[in-house]
Amino acid sequence: MAASLLKTSPLSVRTKLLHQTGLSLYNTSHGFYEEEVKKKLEQFPGGTVDLQKEDNGIGILTLNNPSKMNAFSGVMMLQLLEKVIELENWTEGKGLIVRGAKNNFCSGSDLNAVKALATPEDGVALCMFMQNTLTRFMRLPLISVALVQGWALGGGAEFTTACDFRLMTPESKIRFVHKEMGIIPSWGGTTRLVEIIGSRQALKVLSGALKLDSKNALNIGMVEEVLQSSDEAKSLEEAKEWLRQFIHGPPEVIRALKKSVSSGRELYLEEALQNERDLLGTVWGGPANLEAIAKKGKFNK
Repeated sequence: MAASLLKTSPLSVRTKLLHQTGLSLYNTSHGFYEEEVKKKLEQFPGGTVDLQKEDNGIGILTLNNPSKMNAFSGVMMLQLLEKVIELENWTEGKGLIVRGAKNNFCSGSDLNAVKALATPEDGVALCMFMQNTLTRFMRLPLISVALVQGWALGGGAEFTTACDFRLMTPESKIRFVHKEMGIIPSWGGTTRLVEIIGSRQALKVLSGALKLDSKNALNIGMVEEVLQSSDEAKSLEEAKEWLRQFIHGPPEVIRALKKSVSSGRELYLEEALQNERDLLGTVWGGPANLEAIAKKGKFNK
């Protein structure tokens, strides 16, 4: 009886998309040809996306293109996908901080790539590529926080919404400048922003009527906290300390917890409940569970 209860149910398509690594929102059935998009993006070099994995289970993802305020070149977009895949397979990972080099977060897309990819077809293909990447990022079994130092503009602002949490330094700013460029957010930023702050506040922010300095962002719930320091190194240490409160415990438990929250957000009720049950089967009776039960017994004596 017990063994039969632990059997997983057939996965729905939505559940597979949520938790099986390597699956994307779009494929050739949607008119999306990923390899063709990658070949185009390779033509626009500059900058790097760097990943540092620490022994305590915290990863530091750094957007590193400081001469352009860490704007995404085509190559950086490809590297971001590579880092997401690496993080999907980092079984020891528990938390992730996303930041930009030299005290700026990210100014969006490199205009050289934007100018060259000027047709509607190119724009939609790039949209699908980045929606794929940032959705996979959002679904990582890691508790993530965007550390917004300096400016987060356009696509950089969208990237912050793919993180579970956001922290700002006192002088930092978040701006969805898409309207000024004659477009709308296309990396999933609108959808995620509405979930974070609601539709009315999202309209204010996206239209430019509400400017997100650190005070306003905190007031509307866009960010969790404004850090004490604007210094690059000190604010990173503050962010690490802030994140540690979420990741005490074994990686398998933290990761299952994040997956369960993701399913509760994205799946229908019945699917989310089934997924929660299936995830429980991966940790119930496991080493962390048995150790905790043994310790609890000792506390009661």
